[in-house]
Amino acid sequence: MEQLQVAASTGHTVVLVDQTEDILAKSKKGIEESLRKVAKKKFVENPKAGDEFVEKTLSSMSMSTDAVAVVHSADLVVEAIVENLEVKNELFKRLDKFAPEHTIFASNTSSLQITSMANATTRQDRFAGLHFFNPVPVMKLVEVIKTPMTSQKTFESLLDFSKTLGKHPVSCKDTPGFVVNRLLVPYLMEAVRLHERGDASKEDIDIAMKLGAGYPMGPFELLDYVGLDTTKFIMDGWHEMDPNNPLFQPVPSMNKLVAEKKFGKKTGEGFYKHK
Repeated sequence: MEQLQVAASTGHTVVLVDQTEDILAKSKKGIEESLRKVAKKKFVENPKAGDEFVEKTLSSMSMSTDAVAVVHSADLVVEAIVENLEVKNELFKRLDKFAPEHTIFASNTSSLQITSMANATTRQDRFAGLHFFNPVPVMKLVEVIKTPMTSQKTFESLLDFSKTLGKHPVSCKDTPGFVVNRLLVPYLMEAVRLHERGDASKEDIDIAMKLGAGYPMGPFELLDYVGLDTTKFIMDGWHEMDPNNPLFQPVPSMNKLVAEKKFGKKTGEGFYKHK
Protein backbone atom coordinates (compact mmCIF):
# COMPACT_ATOMS: atom_id res chain seq x y z
CA MET A 1 0.00 0.00 0.00
CA GLU A 2 2.75 2.47 0.99
CA GLN A 3 4.73 1.60 -2.15
CA LEU A 4 1.72 2.78 -4.15
CA GLN A 5 1.55 6.00 -2.12
CA VAL A 6 5.21 6.79 -2.81
CA ALA A 7 4.80 5.98 -6.53
CA ALA A 8 1.72 8.22 -6.83
CA SER A 9 3.44 11.08 -4.98
CA THR A 10 6.36 10.97 -7.45
CA GLY A 11 4.24 11.39 -10.57
CA HIS A 12 3.34 7.79 -11.46
CA THR A 13 -0.18 6.68 -12.33
CA VAL A 14 -1.02 3.78 -10.02
CA VAL A 15 -3.85 1.37 -9.28
CA LEU A 16 -4.22 -0.34 -5.92
CA VAL A 17 -5.78 -3.79 -6.26
CA ASP A 18 -7.21 -5.72 -3.32
CA GLN A 19 -9.86 -8.34 -2.63
CA THR A 20 -12.83 -6.22 -1.47
CA GLU A 21 -14.15 -2.66 -1.69
CA ASP A 22 -14.05 -2.47 2.13
CA ILE A 23 -10.33 -3.21 2.23
CA LEU A 24 -9.74 -0.65 -0.53
CA ALA A 25 -11.73 2.02 1.33
CA LYS A 26 -9.65 1.43 4.49
CA SER A 27 -6.45 1.51 2.44
CA LYS A 28 -7.44 4.79 0.78
CA LYS A 29 -8.17 6.33 4.18
CA GLY A 30 -4.79 5.13 5.48
CA ILE A 31 -2.97 6.52 2.44
CA GLU A 32 -4.71 9.89 2.79
CA GLU A 33 -3.78 10.14 6.49
CA SER A 34 -0.18 9.18 5.70
CA LEU A 35 0.00 11.75 2.87
CA ARG A 36 -1.28 14.51 5.17
CA LYS A 37 1.48 13.65 7.68
CA VAL A 38 4.09 13.80 4.90
CA ALA A 39 2.65 17.10 3.61
CA LYS A 40 2.67 18.62 7.10
CA LYS A 41 6.42 17.95 7.43
CA LYS A 42 7.31 18.73 3.82
CA PHE A 43 5.34 21.98 3.48
CA VAL A 44 5.67 23.52 6.96
CA GLU A 45 5.77 27.07 5.58
CA ASN A 46 3.11 26.55 2.92
CA PRO A 47 0.05 24.50 4.04
CA LYS A 48 -1.77 25.32 0.76
CA ALA A 49 1.02 23.65 -1.24
CA GLY A 50 0.70 20.69 1.14
CA ASP A 51 -3.01 20.37 0.37
CA GLU A 52 -2.25 20.55 -3.36
CA PHE A 53 0.40 17.81 -2.97
CA VAL A 54 -2.15 15.53 -1.24
CA GLU A 55 -4.85 16.18 -3.87
CA LYS A 56 -2.45 15.70 -6.79
CA THR A 57 -1.16 12.43 -5.35
CA LEU A 58 -4.68 11.10 -4.72
CA SER A 59 -5.70 12.03 -8.27
CA SER A 60 -2.87 9.79 -9.59
CA MET A 61 -4.35 6.82 -7.74
CA SER A 62 -7.31 4.60 -8.45
CA MET A 63 -8.64 1.41 -6.83
CA SER A 64 -9.90 -1.89 -8.19
CA THR A 65 -10.85 -5.40 -7.11
CA ASP A 66 -10.22 -6.77 -10.61
CA ALA A 67 -6.52 -7.47 -11.06
CA VAL A 68 -6.99 -9.01 -14.50
CA ALA A 69 -8.73 -5.89 -15.85
CA VAL A 70 -6.05 -3.60 -14.43
CA VAL A 71 -3.04 -5.61 -15.63
CA HIS A 72 -4.04 -5.07 -19.31
CA SER A 73 -2.65 -1.53 -19.18
CA ALA A 74 0.15 -1.92 -16.60
CA ASP A 75 3.85 -1.39 -17.27
CA LEU A 76 4.84 -2.71 -13.85
CA VAL A 77 3.07 -5.02 -11.37
CA VAL A 78 4.36 -4.93 -7.78
CA GLU A 79 2.91 -7.73 -5.65
CA ALA A 80 2.69 -7.29 -1.87
CA ILE A 81 0.18 -9.96 -0.79
CA VAL A 82 0.44 -12.62 1.95
CA GLU A 83 3.89 -14.28 2.34
CA ASN A 84 2.80 -17.61 0.92
CA LEU A 85 4.58 -18.94 -2.16
CA GLU A 86 1.63 -20.97 -3.42
CA VAL A 87 -0.76 -17.99 -3.22
CA LYS A 88 1.77 -15.65 -4.89
CA ASN A 89 2.47 -18.15 -7.68
CA GLU A 90 -1.25 -18.56 -8.33
CA LEU A 91 -1.67 -14.79 -8.67
CA PHE A 92 1.34 -14.35 -10.97
CA LYS A 93 0.28 -17.30 -13.12
CA ARG A 94 -3.18 -15.75 -13.61
CA LEU A 95 -1.91 -12.22 -14.32
CA ASP A 96 0.75 -13.53 -16.72
CA LYS A 97 -1.98 -14.67 -19.13
CA PHE A 98 -3.47 -11.17 -19.41
CA ALA A 99 -0.52 -8.78 -19.00
CA PRO A 100 1.05 -7.17 -22.08
CA GLU A 101 4.35 -8.64 -23.24
CA HIS A 102 6.41 -5.66 -21.98
CA THR A 103 4.95 -5.67 -18.45
CA ILE A 104 7.47 -6.32 -15.68
CA PHE A 105 6.40 -8.38 -12.66
CA ALA A 106 8.02 -7.76 -9.27
CA SER A 107 7.48 -9.17 -5.79
CA ASN A 108 7.95 -7.22 -2.56
CA THR A 109 8.64 -10.44 -0.61
CA SER A 110 11.22 -10.20 2.16
CA SER A 111 12.02 -13.90 2.44
CA LEU A 112 10.62 -16.06 -0.38
CA GLN A 113 12.55 -17.12 -3.47
CA ILE A 114 11.96 -14.83 -6.46
CA THR A 115 13.04 -17.53 -8.93
CA SER A 116 10.21 -19.83 -7.78
CA MET A 117 7.67 -17.08 -8.50
CA ALA A 118 9.23 -16.23 -11.87
CA ASN A 119 8.96 -19.89 -12.86
CA ALA A 120 5.17 -19.74 -12.38
CA THR A 121 5.07 -17.34 -15.37
CA THR A 122 6.27 -17.22 -18.97
CA ARG A 123 8.13 -13.93 -18.38
CA GLN A 124 11.12 -15.07 -16.34
CA ASP A 125 13.28 -12.40 -18.03
CA ARG A 126 10.78 -9.69 -16.99
CA PHE A 127 10.56 -10.77 -13.35
CA ALA A 128 12.52 -9.56 -10.33
CA GLY A 129 12.30 -8.69 -6.64
CA LEU A 130 11.58 -5.15 -5.47
CA HIS A 131 11.83 -5.19 -1.68
CA PHE A 132 10.84 -1.97 0.12
CA PHE A 133 11.35 -1.28 3.83
CA ASN A 134 8.81 -0.02 6.36
CA PRO A 135 7.73 2.69 6.73
CA VAL A 136 8.07 3.03 2.94
CA PRO A 137 7.57 6.84 2.74
CA VAL A 138 10.52 7.31 5.15
CA MET A 139 12.96 4.45 4.44
CA LYS A 140 15.25 5.21 1.51
CA LEU A 141 16.35 1.67 0.69
CA VAL A 142 15.00 -0.67 -2.00
CA GLU A 143 16.57 -4.06 -2.68
CA VAL A 144 16.38 -4.95 -6.39
CA ILE A 145 16.67 -8.73 -6.71
CA LYS A 146 17.96 -10.23 -9.91
CA THR A 147 17.31 -13.92 -10.62
CA PRO A 148 19.53 -15.84 -13.08
CA MET A 149 16.79 -15.25 -15.71
CA THR A 150 16.14 -11.52 -15.10
CA SER A 151 17.25 -9.55 -18.16
CA GLN A 152 19.61 -6.61 -17.84
CA LYS A 153 16.94 -4.38 -19.37
CA THR A 154 14.42 -5.39 -16.66
CA PHE A 155 17.02 -4.96 -13.93
CA GLU A 156 18.00 -1.48 -15.13
CA SER A 157 14.33 -0.46 -15.52
CA LEU A 158 13.71 -1.35 -11.86
CA LEU A 159 16.83 0.48 -10.69
CA ASP A 160 15.64 3.58 -12.61
CA PHE A 161 12.10 3.21 -11.26
CA SER A 162 13.41 3.01 -7.68
CA LYS A 163 15.41 6.22 -8.21
CA THR A 164 12.34 8.06 -9.54
CA LEU A 165 10.66 7.18 -6.22
CA GLY A 166 13.47 9.01 -4.43
CA LYS A 167 14.89 5.71 -3.16
CA HIS A 168 18.40 4.32 -3.09
CA PRO A 169 18.41 0.92 -4.80
CA VAL A 170 20.94 -1.81 -4.01
CA SER A 171 21.18 -4.97 -6.07
CA CYS A 172 21.39 -8.53 -4.83
CA LYS A 173 21.16 -12.04 -6.24
CA ASP A 174 18.20 -14.24 -5.31
CA THR A 175 19.68 -15.50 -2.04
CA PRO A 176 17.65 -16.15 1.19
CA GLY A 177 16.84 -12.82 2.88
CA PHE A 178 18.67 -10.79 0.20
CA VAL A 179 21.07 -8.31 1.90
CA VAL A 180 19.34 -6.78 4.93
CA ASN A 181 17.36 -9.73 6.30
CA ARG A 182 20.18 -12.19 5.57
CA LEU A 183 22.40 -10.19 7.93
CA LEU A 184 19.73 -8.91 10.32
CA VAL A 185 17.72 -12.07 11.14
CA PRO A 186 20.73 -14.30 12.05
CA TYR A 187 22.02 -11.44 14.25
CA LEU A 188 18.64 -11.28 16.03
CA MET A 189 18.63 -15.06 16.49
CA GLU A 190 22.19 -15.04 17.85
CA ALA A 191 21.07 -12.46 20.43
CA VAL A 192 18.26 -14.80 21.54
CA ARG A 193 20.65 -17.78 21.69
CA LEU A 194 23.07 -15.72 23.80
CA HIS A 195 20.22 -15.06 26.22
CA GLU A 196 19.06 -18.71 26.12
CA ARG A 197 22.55 -19.83 27.19
CA GLY A 198 22.30 -17.49 30.18
CA ASP A 199 25.30 -15.44 29.03
CA ALA A 200 23.52 -12.07 29.41
CA SER A 201 20.06 -10.66 30.17
CA LYS A 202 17.94 -9.42 27.29
CA GLU A 203 18.00 -5.91 28.81
CA ASP A 204 21.82 -5.89 28.89
CA ILE A 205 22.06 -7.28 25.35
CA ASP A 206 19.76 -4.49 24.11
CA ILE A 207 21.73 -1.78 25.96
CA ALA A 208 25.05 -3.22 24.74
CA MET A 209 24.03 -3.13 21.07
CA LYS A 210 22.59 0.39 21.35
CA LEU A 211 25.57 1.90 23.18
CA GLY A 212 28.30 -0.32 21.73
CA ALA A 213 27.23 -0.63 18.10
CA GLY A 214 25.16 2.55 17.79
CA TYR A 215 21.99 0.68 16.83
CA PRO A 216 18.76 2.64 17.43
CA MET A 217 17.07 -0.45 18.94
CA GLY A 218 18.42 -3.52 20.70
CA PRO A 219 17.75 -6.97 19.15
CA PHE A 220 14.94 -7.90 21.58
CA GLU A 221 13.25 -4.51 21.14
CA LEU A 222 13.50 -4.91 17.37
CA LEU A 223 12.14 -8.47 17.45
CA ASP A 224 9.09 -7.27 19.40
CA TYR A 225 8.65 -4.39 16.95
CA VAL A 226 8.92 -6.58 13.81
CA GLY A 227 6.80 -9.40 15.27
CA LEU A 228 8.04 -12.75 16.58
CA ASP A 229 5.58 -14.57 14.30
CA THR A 230 7.03 -12.79 11.25
CA THR A 231 10.60 -13.62 12.28
CA LYS A 232 9.70 -17.27 12.99
CA PHE A 233 8.04 -17.50 9.56
CA ILE A 234 11.27 -16.30 7.90
CA MET A 235 13.45 -18.66 9.98
CA ASP A 236 11.18 -21.66 9.28
CA GLY A 237 11.37 -20.99 5.54
CA TRP A 238 15.15 -20.71 5.57
CA HIS A 239 15.54 -23.81 7.76
CA GLU A 240 13.41 -25.79 5.32
CA MET A 241 15.54 -24.53 2.42
CA ASP A 242 18.90 -25.21 4.13
CA PRO A 243 18.37 -27.47 7.20
CA ASN A 244 22.09 -27.92 7.91
CA ASN A 245 22.93 -24.21 8.09
CA PRO A 246 23.72 -23.40 11.76
CA LEU A 247 22.43 -19.85 11.29
CA PHE A 248 18.97 -21.15 10.35
CA GLN A 249 18.40 -23.49 13.32
CA PRO A 250 15.14 -23.09 15.32
CA VAL A 251 15.23 -20.89 18.42
CA PRO A 252 13.20 -22.57 21.25
CA SER A 253 12.42 -19.52 23.42
CA MET A 254 11.09 -17.50 20.46
CA ASN A 255 9.08 -20.47 19.16
CA LYS A 256 7.54 -20.91 22.64
CA LEU A 257 6.41 -17.25 22.71
CA VAL A 258 4.89 -17.60 19.24
CA ALA A 259 3.02 -20.76 20.31
CA GLU A 260 1.63 -18.72 23.24
CA LYS A 261 0.51 -16.02 20.73
CA LYS A 262 2.95 -13.52 22.26
CA PHE A 263 4.08 -11.88 19.01
CA GLY A 264 5.52 -8.66 20.45
CA LYS A 265 4.24 -5.10 20.32
CA LYS A 266 1.15 -5.92 18.24
CA THR A 267 -0.19 -8.37 20.87
CA GLY A 268 1.02 -6.45 23.93
CA GLU A 269 3.71 -8.99 24.84
CA GLY A 270 6.72 -10.69 23.30
CA PHE A 271 10.15 -10.70 24.88
CA TYR A 272 8.92 -7.61 26.74
CA LYS A 273 5.50 -6.51 27.94
CA HIS A 274 4.04 -3.51 26.06
CA LYS A 275 1.33 -1.11 27.18
